[in-house]
Amino acid sequence: MSGAIAHRHLHPSASRAARVRFAHPSERLFAALLDVHEIEWDYEPVEFTLAWTADGYPSAGFRPDFWLPAQRCFVELTTADQRLVTRKNAKIRRLRELYPDVSLVVVYQRDFLALLARNGLDPLGLRAA
Repeated sequence: MSGAIAHRHLHPSASRAARVRFAHPSERLFAALLDVHEIEWDYEPVEFTLAWTADGYPSAGFRPDFWLPAQRCFVELTTADQRLVTRKNAKIRRLRELYPDVSLVVVYQRDFLALLARNGLDPLGLRAA
C-alpha cells in the first residue's frame, strides 16, 4: 500500500467521494484517489456546448467528469468499450476545437488501471467498471 493511502485516518465513507452520486463506479474510485491525495475536485461542474440549432440553442454538449481547481484543468475518464470511446474522442476533439484554452486531461482505461495499481489497489477486479 502506498504511503499516501496508509497515513489517512478517516474511514472511506467519510470522504467526499462517498457523498457524491457518480454516473460510473470508476469516477467514484478516481474521486477517492483524489481525496486520499488531498486534491480538490468538483464533479461535472460545467457543460461545454459543442453544437447549436439554427435558432442558436445548444443541441450537443460535453461535460468533463472532474474539474481540478488547483491544477486548473478538467479530467475525463474513459474506461468504456472502444465503441463508446470513439464517440467520446469525437466530442473531445470538438471541445478542443471550440475551446482551445480549456485544459483537459483524458484518462483512458489502461492509464486508469495503472493509476489504481500505483496506489495499491487491485485493478484486475475493476476491469468491468
